[in-house]
Formats: sequence, structure tokens, C-alpha cells
Amino acid sequence: MHYKKKVWFIINPISGIEKKDFIPEIIKTELDATLFDYEIKYTASKGHGFLIGKEAIERKIDIVCAVGGDGTVHDVATSLIGSEVILAILPAGSGNGLARHMHIPLDLRKAIRCINSNYVIQMDTGRINNLAFLGIGGFGFDALIAKRFDEDTKRGFWMYVKHVLKEFFRFHPINFTIDTNGEVRNITALLCTIANTSEYGNGFIISPKSDPTDGKLEMVLLKPFSFWRIPFVANNYFKGKMQPPALSEVISFKSATIEMNTSLGHYDGEPTVVPNRVSIEVVPKSLYILIPKKI
Repeated sequence: MHYKKKVWFIINPISGIEKKDFIPEIIKTELDATLFDYEIKYTASKGHGFLIGKEAIERKIDIVCAVGGDGTVHDVATSLIGSEVILAILPAGSGNGLARHMHIPLDLRKAIRCINSNYVIQMDTGRINNLAFLGIGGFGFDALIAKRFDEDTKRGFWMYVKHVLKEFFRFHPINFTIDTNGEVRNITALLCTIANTSEYGNGFIISPKSDPTDGKLEMVLLKPFSFWRIPFVANNYFKGKMQPPALSEVISFKSATIEMNTSLGHYDGEPTVVPNRVSIEVVPKSLYILIPKKI
């Protein structure tokens, strides 16, 4: 008898800018019923996806699919780290950073067909003071923008732009003491981004060389710069180019500690309060994830 894999779709009904009412119908239409049985579950609040993910592990569900943006994916996927349960993603948020990096189609019908192909890899995850993240974590200006975006009732790319332009003039650079690979440095920077994958979302590529299967993380430091350089800096990020050395520094590492004069951080775009000293490490091959089959 053929064994059908069990899939739980965990839908965040308020992520992104579109309603999610149509999603159950396209799951029914596109998911291969000869391969999968499925259930649909809805999150009621932040952190609920994590609890559903833990229940899926207990129930020996084969695949858990996060339906939403990076916050939803973070919630669901961090519960699966270290387990045999496979993560799938239907990108339905504002940024969709992890999905974009993994080339998971933003067209939800195509993303479901990607599940049908059942191509699974193991990806690294990151850990900051024992809190997990998947793609991008950080401290400084990006964490402030994540907080402002989280507080805003509106969603979408232009909300990010609004907050960046509004906060840039008020923001004071942060002093970081960084210990990577046994080398201690003092650096003043606008932000210190920890990258396992390449982009925040919306095609904004902060760390072009990051690869979540290489057993390393990248630390991206963006140094203070004048307002008139914003278009130049933004253009480089959207084109996936490295910033010039005068503006930015990138350090690859497996473990690091950072001391800083800020208490604001974010993990996968989810703002959080952090202590002034954090320990960071990569956790190699710790999450199974479904991605499009390589040709």
C-alpha cells in the first residue's frame, strides 16, 4: 500500500497585504492528492505557529508548510529545528526573504507544485543567545526599522521605505565590540547584520555571498554615511552588489560574540530586546526544507 505523506498548512491570516481566503482552494486544486493528505490550521497570535509546529513533531507529521511572511516562517520553522519534520513555504508576506533566497516561487500555485516535487535539502540555522533564526538577524538600524514596521498597521514594501527615510536622520550609530575567530575589533556602525541567507526580502540583498548550506554565517557591518548616498547604497543592495570597503565590511564566521550599546535586535525581521552582549553560532544542517528541484 502506498504511504501518503501528511502535510499541515499553517496559515497566518494577517500576514502580508492580501487576504488569505483563496489559499485553501488552491491547495485543494494544486496539491497532489495521490502523494499527500493535508490539514489546514490557522494561527491566532504571534508564537502560535511555533506551538503548532511542536505538535506536528509529536504527531509525526511529515511536512509543515508555513503560509505567510518571514515572521510566520520564523515562528513555524524554529519549532522544527533539529527534528525530522520538513519545512515547506508558501510565501504570502511582505518581504518573503527566505523564500526568495531559496527560489521558492512567489506564485502560490507554483509554490504548491514545488511541494509536489518533494525535493528536500538540509539547511543551516543560526543561534543568538540560544534563540534561533533562519535567514537574517541583526542589531542597529535594521532592528529599528523591523520594530517600526511591526508597530505599523499597514504592510508592503513602501512602508519599509517610509520608515527608513523617517528614521535615518534620528539614528545614532552604534559602537560594536566584535570577537570573531579570536580577533577582537571595535567598530562604529549603523547596523550589524548576521546573515545565513542573502536578503531581508523584497529583493533587498544585504549579504550576496551568504549560503545557508556552507556551515558559516556572515556578519555585515554598514558604516555611517551621508543621506545623499542612500540611493547609491540602496541601488547596490537591490542589484546584489557588495558595498565598497569604505562603507561596509563582511566577516564570515562560525561563532562570535558581540558587545554593543543597543538593546534592540531582530531575528528574521521579528523585533526583540537583546542583552548588551550576545553569543552567535551557526548550527549546520539543522533544518530540512523543501525547495524547487535543481535542473
